Amino acid sequence: MAFNFFSKSGGEKRSVDVKSLRDALLRFIKEALQKVEGGEGRHIKELLLYVAPIAEEKHLYEGAVYVHEKEVFRNEVQRIADDYAIDLPEDWTIEVLFTDQFPAEASKIPGLDAAFLMHTRRQVAHNASSAIAYIRILNGEAEQEEYIVKATDGKINIGRDKKAVTDNGSYRLNKIIFPAVSDDESNKFISRQHAHIEWNKDAECFMIFADEGGVPPRNKTKIHIAADDKLIKLNSTQIGHPMNEGDQVILGESAVFLFSVKAEG
Repeated sequence: MAFNFFSKSGGEKRSVDVKSLRDALLRFIKEALQKVEGGEGRHIKELLLYVAPIAEEKHLYEGAVYVHEKEVFRNEVQRIADDYAIDLPEDWTIEVLFTDQFPAEASKIPGLDAAFLMHTRRQVAHNASSAIAYIRILNGEAEQEEYIVKATDGKINIGRDKKAVTDNGSYRLNKIIFPAVSDDESNKFISRQHAHIEWNKDAECFMIFADEGGVPPRNKTKIHIAADDKLIKLNSTQIGHPMNEGDQVILGESAVFLFSVKAEG
């Protein structure tokens, strides 16, 4: 079945169906891949397809990119890469994002309400170095209600009070601080050397580690994982846990903070 189709950016009315739309998107992606590094795609990390159709045509785009079967669209791109000897790495990813506005750096696809962007491993590494996250205190009394942590911050210590003397006599400085003098009972169960957060450049994410005061038989460090509603405990100072959007970290008995990569609106 054919549809009367307009581009949001204007242009003549034409007839198009889901298959034709899909073919047009894939053709543009193929041509973009062929231009990268002389057609060698082995350094590509991620592909981003932004789609911003008018409401009446959203279902066309959803069908074109197999919105409910994301792996099928990835397989279509992989098939084209194989046909044209574009050597994509095994772990490449593609994400389709329905949006109201295209990023400035994305390439508009002519005649369609879509834009395309690709990142090489070098670009992803550069972008990752500027990653930030937000630590929002939900329970317990910290010196700030929200802390901003950056990939470039290094080790971000969490604990009771600003300073703590370590076993070798040096001082540990906490950045996320729960004061010892507080009317909030939750603070009493937080160690001076409880946990720390740091950026893992290989995994490209923030990780949380329990420190000596945050593992049994001392105080506790637990993580409520937002994605699957599970609760895990950190029982070793050597094994960290990747932090994801909406995860909640419980320090001691009841002090809680939320991890987010989204700024509050």
